[in-house]
Amino acid sequence: MGIPESEIFKAIFYEHYPIVRRKLTALVRDESAADDLAQEVFLRLYRNPPDDPAALGAWLHRVLTRIGYDYLDKKARERRLQNKQEQLYEVGESPPSGEEVLISKLDQEDVHEWLNELPDRDRQALLLRYSGYSYAEIAGELGLRPPVVGTLLHRATQRLRQNAAKSLSQTE
Repeated sequence: MGIPESEIFKAIFYEHYPIVRRKLTALVRDESAADDLAQEVFLRLYRNPPDDPAALGAWLHRVLTRIGYDYLDKKARERRLQNKQEQLYEVGESPPSGEEVLISKLDQEDVHEWLNELPDRDRQALLLRYSGYSYAEIAGELGLRPPVVGTLLHRATQRLRQNAAKSLSQTE
C-alpha cells in the first residue's frame, strides 16, 4: 500500500507553490493576483495531472505561463473597455448644441443623397455593412458568393467618396 494521493499532492504543493507564485508575481506584477493564479495552477494540477510525473516542473511552468498570459489579456481587454466607456462618457457629458444637431442633420441628408446616386446593390451592401452585418450575411442578403463582398464594398465605398467629392466641389 503506497502513500495516499492527497499526501503526494500536498508534498508537491508545498515544494512547488513558492516557485509558481514567484514566477506569476514576476509575470503579472500583482501579488494578490499571483496568489489567485497560483491556486488556479494547482487546481488544474489536482484535476488533470501530467501523464509523466517526471515532467511536473515543465508542466507547471507551461500552465502557469498560460494562466498568467490569459490573466494579462483579460486585464488589457478590461482596460480597453474602460477607456472606451470613459471616452463615451466624456463625449456624452454635454448635449449637442442646436448648431451641431443641424450640421449633423445636413451631413446625414448629404450622405443619403450620395447613397441614392449609387447602384442599388452597392447602396444595399454599404447599408448592410454599416448596420453591423458580416460579409457572409451580406452575401446571403444580396445573393452573392462571400469572397465577392469585400470587393463590392470597396468599390461601393470608392463610388460613394467620388459622389461626395463631386457634390462638395460643386457647392464650393
